[in-house]
Amino acid sequence: MTIQKSPDMEAMMRPELLKLEEYTPVEPLDRLSKRLGIPVEQIVKLDANENPYGSSPAALEALKRQQYYHIYPDPSSLNLREELEKYTGINKERIFVGSGSDELLELLTRLFIVPGDNILNFVPTFGMYSFLGELYRAQIRKVPRHANDYSIDVKAGLAAIDERTKLIFVCTPNNPTGNSAPESVVRALLDTGKIVVVDEAYHDFAGHSFIKLTNIYENLVVLRTFSKLSGLAGLRVGYGIVPEAIARQLWKIKQPYNVTVAGQEAARASLSEGTWISEHIQKIVAERERLYGLLQQFSDHFEALPSSSNFIFCRMKKGRAKQIKNELEKRGVLVRHYNKPLLENAFRVSVGRPEQTDIFIEHLKQIIYTQ
Repeated sequence: MTIQKSPDMEAMMRPELLKLEEYTPVEPLDRLSKRLGIPVEQIVKLDANENPYGSSPAALEALKRQQYYHIYPDPSSLNLREELEKYTGINKERIFVGSGSDELLELLTRLFIVPGDNILNFVPTFGMYSFLGELYRAQIRKVPRHANDYSIDVKAGLAAIDERTKLIFVCTPNNPTGNSAPESVVRALLDTGKIVVVDEAYHDFAGHSFIKLTNIYENLVVLRTFSKLSGLAGLRVGYGIVPEAIARQLWKIKQPYNVTVAGQEAARASLSEGTWISEHIQKIVAERERLYGLLQQFSDHFEALPSSSNFIFCRMKKGRAKQIKNELEKRGVLVRHYNKPLLENAFRVSVGRPEQTDIFIEHLKQIIYTQ
């Protein structure tokens, strides 16, 4: 029997994609539990900015009631968009729903970018903007934020714009640093006439939104997600407020059945729980401030930055963040470690329930003072 020689697969692939840096995924809880020898229910998960109180009860009930999982979902997410119209006050024709806000980011990049265009990215920030830009062969113009507080250097940003700048990404509150962008900065960027994409994944915890500006600026896109406050990260539902001219084109290029039946039903139900939403915003914001206060006792070892999100970013002064992350993990407490340009020797901790905060702080004390 003659064995056919395998083709050189990589030689047939796009060479620029072979150089892309892989996204580092979060390890599934069941696998982590097995590796650490700690039951899932005892793991304190503070590494992915999820809602520590779980999913909206109305969403869970809606998932139980739904009888038509065997039928393809509505490709236009019309029922969900109608509920979002009531929730946001924005006409449903300007609301676009995707499989998480990540899909919306990719669709916008696909719509606007041709090889040789550039996108403006205020770093450090959410890694998907540069990842998608590279995927679609854009030049990534990285404008460093101010080193002291990670605020946007708007003067440098404006100077980096040219005729081939297509998209400007603004994450506010910023991930992973937790600070919000002022309206004056967003307006200055919008006044350039370029498409400005404001990622409001964490807006619930900041107490303000830029959605109102979509009625003034036709070059503004505002993205949101049901992953954080609504606790639907596992169902992947996001939405954007987009100009109608952009929305019409996005409908053409999206996958037909991009948002599942489960995702649409759960998201719709979660919007009906105004009291639950407001109570959990208050709980998470209050716990964020308590956590920030507790972290001040370690000020000789690291600086905890003020946050308007549901996490706190910490920069080491002495010691190694990687060691803290590893030691916490051994004890069943998960945080996110960073060691990249502008994020050297740092970690981010999500806001959990009060009892989770207490466990985290107690283990942190033991680790810090025995290093």
